[in-house]
Amino acid sequence: MGDGGAERDRGPARRAESAGGGGRGGDRGGAEDLRADGGGHSPTEVAGTSASSPAGSRESGADSDGQPGPGEADHCRRILVRDAKGTIREIVLPKGLDLDRPKRTRTSFTAEQLYRLEMEFQRCQYVVGRERTELARQLNLSETQFAQYAEIVHFTLPDGTQRSGQVLEVAGTKAIVQVFEGTSGIDARKTTCEFTGDILRTPVSEDMLGRVFNGSGKPIDKGPVVMAEDFLDINGQPINPHSRIYPEEMIQTGISPIDVMNSIARGQKIPIFSAAGLPHNEVNMETARFFKSDFEQNGTMGNVCLFLNLANDPTIERIITPRLALTTAEFLAYQCEKHVLVILTDMSSYAEALREVSAAREEVPGRRGFPGYMYTDLATIYERAGRVEGRGGSITQIPILTMPNDDITHPIPDLTGFITEGQIYVDRQLHNRQIYPPINVLPSLSRLMKSAIGEGMTRKDHGDVSNQLYACYAIGKDVQAMKAVVGEEALTSEDLLYLEFLQKFEKNFINQGPYENRSVFESLDLGWKLLRIFPKEMLKRIPQAVIDEFYSREGALQDLAPDTAL
Repeated sequence: MGDGGAERDRGPARRAESAGGGGRGGDRGGAEDLRADGGGHSPTEVAGTSASSPAGSRESGADSDGQPGPGEADHCRRILVRDAKGTIREIVLPKGLDLDRPKRTRTSFTAEQLYRLEMEFQRCQYVVGRERTELARQLNLSETQFAQYAEIVHFTLPDGTQRSGQVLEVAGTKAIVQVFEGTSGIDARKTTCEFTGDILRTPVSEDMLGRVFNGSGKPIDKGPVVMAEDFLDINGQPINPHSRIYPEEMIQTGISPIDVMNSIARGQKIPIFSAAGLPHNEVNMETARFFKSDFEQNGTMGNVCLFLNLANDPTIERIITPRLALTTAEFLAYQCEKHVLVILTDMSSYAEALREVSAAREEVPGRRGFPGYMYTDLATIYERAGRVEGRGGSITQIPILTMPNDDITHPIPDLTGFITEGQIYVDRQLHNRQIYPPINVLPSLSRLMKSAIGEGMTRKDHGDVSNQLYACYAIGKDVQAMKAVVGEEALTSEDLLYLEFLQKFEKNFINQGPYENRSVFESLDLGWKLLRIFPKEMLKRIPQAVIDEFYSREGALQDLAPDTAL
């Protein structure tokens, strides 16, 4: 991280010093330059030089014993350095600088390094991390004078209006900044900007419940500004994998295909794979009563915090909106100890915004033009769900994404499926047949279902009923396809039973009203009612003891106690 010209100019100086017996043994950089022996002298008797004069080591003004000369009681060494233009400059080393210690911290610099790095600062070269902070402190410079990636920029318009933006790319003396509020009305000649030197932080407070914010975290519900309890990094804090708690508590959604066959555990991340025109938002509305009007009508708006990013909002805002929501969720879950459900819709719009920003930065595209780091970027969002040891709250995440052209192999659902713990598949054929919610249970999956169901959590027959319903529905689909080829007359009596089950399963089990809330016990008893279509001998996925206990039960829905819902 030095000046190229200065490095080339020091080459003759090293050769001259080596020939004269007073030079350095090699340009090792840093403190090694000042500690190198030359001509049998002790390390404290030689000062390094970047000038071409071999007598640079004698210019320090010290005597042969390495002590400061007259009038230099406050300094112990001087060195000569020369920049790329050939100007020679003398730098005085402070008395407290210890050149003989074997090691020094990474953020300490020799006088020669300080000068070379100061030259880089003057050229606005990119310096990162602790080196940047320590260098700015030693050179008495402000870090905010030089742009760095992802830092926040404040703009002041001629009329006093304030806007914010984020640095997308730094190239030499120029920085590309995406303005959150848009660039309309900005006069570049009269607008001032301030590089804050900090990343984006969002104010969080328990008072955010019941409020509506835009994609930048500013209130848009005509309410007062939220008094922040803390300012948190929107990228969140990493969770120690050892401190994560395995999700083992089921969440009842009231939807039979989900509660019985794809049970969701508290702290799980499970997406909804949908397509354009399908009622995926309605499914989530039924799961969480998500939309604002429903909460207001039910009087529970105080339990919701909404972050809205519109289609005409800046692209960069679409990237930070889910992170603002998750940062707020982490505060409510881990500091306020609340159970939080985060619904992100639509993650396809997020991925397209990520592709747009990547194209603006001229990065090498990956599959279908999406950036190669999209998998990692999506993981930084999805992996913020879960439960942490010692904290009473949890974050359950249900992202929604629309599959382009109903293609489940598209990069967005493909990469999402690798990260998340299952998926809920919304099917267009079921939707066209007026079945709501149109959830296809065959491609749907919940990887944490086994740990959240069973005796002591739901009911001991839960897992067996789910497996048998899956098997019967899959066989019914095969029989339906075979019927289209050979006709119904060629089917056996068992095949006709599977066809009857298929029709009743879709009509009575999958289909339900938008505001119909079935308990998991009602859904299980409804599943048993459908399985009674078959004789006991055909239910091969259920143990005989469970069949003896539940198969002959009648009126199970009426026998339910009123307080059996989760």
